[in-house]
Parts: sequence; structure tokens; C-alpha cells
Amino acid sequence: MDAINLAEKCALITEAFAPRLVGEFNGQHVKLAKLEGAFDWHHHDAEDELFLVLEGAFRMEYRDRTVHLKAGELCIVPRGVEHRPVADQVAFVLLFEPASTLNTGNVRSAYTVDDVQPV
Repeated sequence: MDAINLAEKCALITEAFAPRLVGEFNGQHVKLAKLEGAFDWHHHDAEDELFLVLEGAFRMEYRDRTVHLKAGELCIVPRGVEHRPVADQVAFVLLFEPASTLNTGNVRSAYTVDDVQPV
């Protein structure tokens, strides 16, 4: 029930594409992630994902288009839609998604995080 300083939490994250837990409520996870480079193409069969850009900029690539996002903007990726986030420079995002959401969705790779740790 204390305030969570997102800037301070982001400063603690060193590894790209390794989400860290900052809160949980009603079966939902609030996560922070550092983006740098290109993530895996993937989709989530049962979960929508919300990406809110806190710092920097990135693009959400879909098979048929690309959405460019900067600090203060968000996008919601509907379940079943193949996507991959790409950041040419470091960006930090807040993710809001069901606790069951695996970060790499329907694929397993070096980026897969089975047990999201708090930051």
C-alpha cells in the first residue's frame, strides 16, 4: 500500500526483455521491462497485453503494420495477434496483463521468463 516509484524501479533493471514484477491485483500483473533490440515474434492465445511507454521509444511490429510509440503512449495487443516489440535504443515499458501471461507467448526462447521476479 506504499507508493511505487517507477523511475527508481526502472533504474534497477539491467537486462533487456526480462520483465520484473512491481505489483499484482485481481489476478493481474503490473510489470516493468527494459526494451533494447528486437524481441521474438509471438502471440498470446488467451491474454491481451498493455504496453505503456515510460521512457524512450519503441515500435510494435505486427505482420501487416508497425506502430511507433514514445513516452506517455500505450498500445494494447489483442490476444491472438502476432507481434514483436523492437527498440533501437533503450526504452522502459509498463506491462499490464493477466498473471498467467508468459512473456514469449506461444514460443520458448532465450527470452522466456517462467518465473517473473519482483524488482
